[in-house]
Amino acid sequence: MRPRRYQLKKDAIAILGRGHPWIFRDQLSTAAAVFHDGDWLRLVDGANKVVGHGIYEAAGAVAIRLLRRGPEPVTVAYLKHLLDVAVERRAALADRTTGMRLVHGESDALPAVVIDRFGDTLVATSYSAGADALTRFAAGYLARTLPSPPTSVLLRPAHRRRADGPGPRVLRGTDTQLARFREDGIDYAVDLSPGGQKTGTYLDLRGLRQVIASLPLAGAHVLNLFAFSGMLGRAAEAAGAAQVTQVDQSERALAFAAAHHVGAAARHRFLVEDVFDWLPGTDGLYDLVIVDPPSMTSKMAQVPKVLAAYRKLYRAAARVTRPGGVVVAACCTSRIERATFNHTVAEALGTFKKTLELPPEPDHPVTFPESDYLKISLWTKPG
Repeated sequence: MRPRRYQLKKDAIAILGRGHPWIFRDQLSTAAAVFHDGDWLRLVDGANKVVGHGIYEAAGAVAIRLLRRGPEPVTVAYLKHLLDVAVERRAALADRTTGMRLVHGESDALPAVVIDRFGDTLVATSYSAGADALTRFAAGYLARTLPSPPTSVLLRPAHRRRADGPGPRVLRGTDTQLARFREDGIDYAVDLSPGGQKTGTYLDLRGLRQVIASLPLAGAHVLNLFAFSGMLGRAAEAAGAAQVTQVDQSERALAFAAAHHVGAAARHRFLVEDVFDWLPGTDGLYDLVIVDPPSMTSKMAQVPKVLAAYRKLYRAAARVTRPGGVVVAACCTSRIERATFNHTVAEALGTFKKTLELPPEPDHPVTFPESDYLKISLWTKPG
């Protein structure tokens, strides 16, 4: 695609100079009004010097996603190099798992492109209309060059684009509704049907699954809140938990959990409930309480309301945690900073002590502030 010229304002150039990959809409000049969704842009400064190349997005806060810094154009060879580097960064994960994120958008210099591998299946997702072609190219290239080629390559629209974006497509192989992968010795399943979430599951929780599976949970009672497809509950069972109570408002997700992530059925019970309504009124004590709520925010203005919800949630979690027990606290939005989240949890849990904070997974690298979205920590109640 031949890029169109666009002169950036000084504040936008300063943002790129600080290493940030996005230009926000309020940093555009009126000259940008002629662009259309998906236009590739050659970005210049006031002296007509090319400072980079980007993709224009017609809606949303992010207006331009950076493709490449400097004057060199975006070529096929350059894109192939980026993909080769992304795969090489993740090579060590192959010793642990057959499920990993091969491309993580801007953090791999491939804006709005996400490609996950689940065993023999690749799932590619584009978060911007301008990145649709790039996503298809990346998926096709990986399908041809990965050491162990996938048998199926699927294109799934991002959740927020499902109403007006491209529908699901099969790029290679056959359409499959179910994928499987093995991680740290445990088998997991992935719902790839149209009603499923994200690219199918949450690979960024790998570290938490490993921690839970290694906890001394023999005979323990575990409460898995916002359980989704029950993968964390499966990890708890693998650690020896005697009972795993899994709560989610999605009957579909819990049905998938019961069908695919239960070793011993007698150890699990599934409750279709709204956690925010159910938890404050429930009885019983648990040795491990897992709290992994959805992001609940797409705008900074919503953050105070979300923090208030967190305080209520973690106070209720503290009440049902047995002395000596552990609460897992998670936050999955970049709009709440790590320090703010930790302070909020500490305030709500009171005398609990933070005993572990998990780093980002290697296939979800953090390269700019907005990519630091996931925070996970473990807090122990005094015995």
